Amino acid sequence: MYGNLSVIDIDNQGKKLEQEDPAKVAEFEAKIAAGKKIEPQDWMPWEYRRQLTRMIEQHAHSEIIGALPEGTWITRAPGFRRKLALMAKVQDEVGHAQLLYSAAETLGKTREEMVNDLINGKSKYSNVFNYPAITWADSAIIAWLIDAGAIVNQVTNSKGSYGPYCRALERICYEESFHLKYGHDNVVHLATGTPTQRQMVQEALNRWWEPIMHFFGPPDKMSVHTEKLERWKVKLASNDQMRQAFLDMYIPKIWELGLTIPDPAMRKNNDTGRWEYTEPDWDEFKRVINGDGPCNEERLSVRRYAEEKGKWVKRALLNKQERYVAPLA
Repeated sequence: MYGNLSVIDIDNQGKKLEQEDPAKVAEFEAKIAAGKKIEPQDWMPWEYRRQLTRMIEQHAHSEIIGALPEGTWITRAPGFRRKLALMAKVQDEVGHAQLLYSAAETLGKTREEMVNDLINGKSKYSNVFNYPAITWADSAIIAWLIDAGAIVNQVTNSKGSYGPYCRALERICYEESFHLKYGHDNVVHLATGTPTQRQMVQEALNRWWEPIMHFFGPPDKMSVHTEKLERWKVKLASNDQMRQAFLDMYIPKIWELGLTIPDPAMRKNNDTGRWEYTEPDWDEFKRVINGDGPCNEERLSVRRYAEEKGKWVKRALLNKQERYVAPLA
């Protein structure tokens, strides 16, 4: 599975310890510095492989889990056109996960291992998808502002050093831009509608604002990412830089619709050019990301159910000589 790595020793705790060849590391870093992409067949440091696997796998999980809060609104969306659009969006998100799992597999971890780690709670995914979409306006805010945050993150990462991930992100970003337009259209419709509709979308924005601020991860002073990962172009911008880029683009658009940011401290500092805001509750972020959020168990239960009920499909595809009958629901 890890055939192109240098010598790996297994210590008595079962950890993989790689004795890096300094000449190979230097050659690897020179290739990245020259703007070239690393491909699956290339030699790469163990830490580069580990961090990329973690990042891409968590991104794939987030696409899968992220389809769930919106998916609950397909049958309740207001009107046939909205239903079709939301169904297409949810299908896209699941397709994005498949692209990302394929990219992660090139680093040596199988899709089955990744899915098992997800449903067993070992692997993480974006904390923002562990909150309920209570009203139709929640699904609109998700489609607009969560997807907007995702685009900020993904456009940045598409300029990274690992070829398969960058190519997957390029395609994903094209589709996400349509999702964002769909979400923006929904929010505009509500924000310019009846007083009841305006109140509904404002309440949804109030509920989702802190998860949106959490979406980019903890502030740089709390981040565990190292200078080495930036040098290797695994991480191309800090959490705070991406959060500031999002605020630059979307705070004016929110205000333009007459909506209120549920943070009285939110303001642009003209001297520094940076947005100032109330620091989000990072203890809440940690609780949710570690499994203690409003919908963590519900989301994983749905994935476990889907995995169990879908096993017959996998068996039928992999064992074409045998005849399988779908189990009763």
